[in-house]
Amino acid sequence: MGILGKTLDNIITSIDPEKGLKRMAARQKMDILNSGYGNYGASSYKKSLAGWLYSGGSSREDIEDNLNVLRQRSRDLYMGVPLATGAIKTMRTNVVGRGLRLKPTIDREVLGIEAEDAHALERQIEREWALWADSPDCDAARLDNFYELQQLAFLSWLMSGDCLVLMPMKPRKNQPYDLRVRLIEADRLSSPGGYDTIDDHIIGGVETDSTGEVVAYHFSKHHPLSYSGTDMEWVRVPAYGEKTGRRNVIHIMARERIDQRRGVPFLAPVIEALKQLGRYTDAELVAAVVSGMFTVFIEKESPEDGPPIGSSIPEEMQVDAEDETTIELAPGAVIDLNEGEKANATSPGRPNANFSGFVEAICRQIGAALEIPYELLLKTFTASYSASRGALEEAWKMFKMYRTWLATDFCQVIYEEWLAEAVAKGRISAPGFFTDPLYRKAYSKAEWNGPARGILNPVQEVSAAEKRVQNGFSTRQSETMEMTGSDFYANVEQLKQEESKLKEVKNIASTEQTTAPAAGAEPAGGNGK
Repeated sequence: MGILGKTLDNIITSIDPEKGLKRMAARQKMDILNSGYGNYGASSYKKSLAGWLYSGGSSREDIEDNLNVLRQRSRDLYMGVPLATGAIKTMRTNVVGRGLRLKPTIDREVLGIEAEDAHALERQIEREWALWADSPDCDAARLDNFYELQQLAFLSWLMSGDCLVLMPMKPRKNQPYDLRVRLIEADRLSSPGGYDTIDDHIIGGVETDSTGEVVAYHFSKHHPLSYSGTDMEWVRVPAYGEKTGRRNVIHIMARERIDQRRGVPFLAPVIEALKQLGRYTDAELVAAVVSGMFTVFIEKESPEDGPPIGSSIPEEMQVDAEDETTIELAPGAVIDLNEGEKANATSPGRPNANFSGFVEAICRQIGAALEIPYELLLKTFTASYSASRGALEEAWKMFKMYRTWLATDFCQVIYEEWLAEAVAKGRISAPGFFTDPLYRKAYSKAEWNGPARGILNPVQEVSAAEKRVQNGFSTRQSETMEMTGSDFYANVEQLKQEESKLKEVKNIASTEQTTAPAAGAEPAGGNGK
């Protein structure tokens, strides 16, 4: 407190001791409040923060109550703003790509089996898995195989924040497995009647018990935004089977807050920036098109009878011929003016020379929020090798995080359900699978490998991979999947066949060279005359 403040307090205290005491108490209270964060981010007296309007609530108020608007705006951006479409498709392509591929990694030490036996069992599991996963029969709608379902589920999560998966059993001809995967869009998971319960047990269609455990999901029978004329009804699906404990519903979402029940669309933090950038881009594009239409205006001293020269755009070329209040432009049009009217020349200055720099600056901020480097977001690798490599490495950390999350919450859960059916039907022999949870986990252990990362310098990348394998930091199987997306063992078998064929060809060529007569030599039995 300054000298002036102390003097004022003394004067007030001498005149009115009661008011002076109140001022002293208020000032001491202010000193307590303005300590720590109260001097900085939580300050209420700094001019830079005094006008900051803020409000907050639990995850229910901050997230669940706003999800309907966030979903629809996110989908609208995907359908109409190129940058938003590119961001979502970049995520889909790099995280899922052609699909995360199964590689069983049985824990043979727990099972007490030899390495050769474990490898043979892994190959058998891969063959049986391919029988189910490569066919559209795995899809409840019978449209996509398992890898295409991965793409659809991840894309749905990016746009909507959630993706729900049911795992019904439905027999089909010529398919030994009955497990089916049914994807449900996030909008259909909603509270009955459209209202959450006051006691917070049902929020956004997710029901919990008194301890906070998710016990059931409520699905509407048709999409709430569809034009279906049927009455809206809800079905309650338990999260786990009451008798078997089998998982009935897979809820794909990424939580940001404790007690959060529903997921947030991927583009939610940058919706406003993307929309404004889309509007700005559209305006610049229209301005550039209009400036490209060089239009001539004719000014006359007095009106004349008859149509003016080239005065109008042909009706069949007009966009809105029925609206007489609009004036339409066309390339090379000549517009007639009435008496007393005068045309003013305008220079819109399009294309805007600053357009590219401004858009790049905004894209860098959007990329930072989405963890997609600017270079990858716009697919412009114009910087140095080290800068581009650094951007890809940062992006790859994020892609691997989401890939691990998708593999754990979606692929592995479905794989374990399929494997249980395969063992139950005797197509795969796994002693102890249903009697010991440790054995079940050992049999179910697997890796999910996705598309390989981009390679800027193949020679350096291959050398680094060789050193990682030599030092035990990685395996040939992992490096093969990371670099080419193929299977090491399949490559080895193919190479064995190729080497055998190549050796056969070399032997034939060597034999022909040995038996062929030398140049200028006489044929056998000849006398040279």
